[in-house]
Amino acid sequence: MHVSRLIPKLAAAAALVLLVASIARATHHEVKVAKGKDGASYLTDTKGMALYTFKNDTPGKSACTGDCITKWPLYYREKVGVTGDLQEPDFATITREDGKKQTTYKGKPLYYFSGDAAPGDTKGDGFKEVWSLAKP
Repeated sequence: MHVSRLIPKLAAAAALVLLVASIARATHHEVKVAKGKDGASYLTDTKGMALYTFKNDTPGKSACTGDCITKWPLYYREKVGVTGDLQEPDFATITREDGKKQTTYKGKPLYYFSGDAAPGDTKGDGFKEVWSLAKP
């Protein structure tokens, strides 16, 4: 095959690889909506792990510090992809007082619960009456 014919084919193959990689990267950080056993909707990460909000937080500011973060790890993604009726502008990033970044949904910082072991677990919902599943 002549080199002049090979170059366009290589360029097309490279473009396809980049497209597939960017699509895979975008879906890797999607936030999804799941339904609980009671039929109520809540937010999850791509793997189906529940996301939570903390009643003591204020819009754009986390009150969970120290040992709290051990039990309630921060959810952070540089770019959040959305599915269904979720809107990208509803997600943002804050920089916490400890310098760590955290993703927010409609101004509320998002967390995981260390007691959730598998996708679909929602053991943190209602914990000490200050933790709730993040609701769409």
